[in-house]
Amino acid sequence: MIERQEVYLDKFNPAPALPYNLRREDFQLAMQDVYDFFYDMNRNLREKHLRRFEDMSRPAAISGMLSDMLTDALAKHSRSLVNNGYHNGHPDLLENGKYTNDRVASGEHGVEVKTTNKRGGAVDTHGARSQWMCVFVYKVDTTTEPADDRAPLRFTEVYLGYVEAEDFRHNARGELGTRTATLHAEGIAKLRQNWVYLDR
Repeated sequence: MIERQEVYLDKFNPAPALPYNLRREDFQLAMQDVYDFFYDMNRNLREKHLRRFEDMSRPAAISGMLSDMLTDALAKHSRSLVNNGYHNGHPDLLENGKYTNDRVASGEHGVEVKTTNKRGGAVDTHGARSQWMCVFVYKVDTTTEPADDRAPLRFTEVYLGYVEAEDFRHNARGELGTRTATLHAEGIAKLRQNWVYLDR
């Protein structure tokens, strides 16, 4: 049976330091938008005797989809942030009116949104930059049997902090790999200090 996941209000940090006029309610509504979408989608799939989206998709596809959905939802609910209209531009969310047509290839004013299924919020990025970084950690149940008893996708951690380029370590890759950067131990500790939501 497909269940609708709810956001637990008591799991929010009562006084997070949030930039760009963001509110805890913006995160609550954004996460609930995602939960409602997955509920509607998976209910329709199961009514047709098809597998849940989480069970038929690669983890990387789920992560990418969640990043896009959360970016859109935060832009919709926040008062001061909009989607970056530049394809693959950085950051994902821009301060409203700061850039021409709300588009920039590489900007400084806004929030980069990342998702990961790794507990603690460590996530690869395409480069080390000083930025406001928001990381949503999610959990997917792929083991409970029968599959109809599996718990819905759930966000377990949300962090939003300002990190510096020096807070990253560079990851070595082979000839065909894309070079990435990840927050080092001190950097990830810095990010975790400003937690928004914890439901471990």
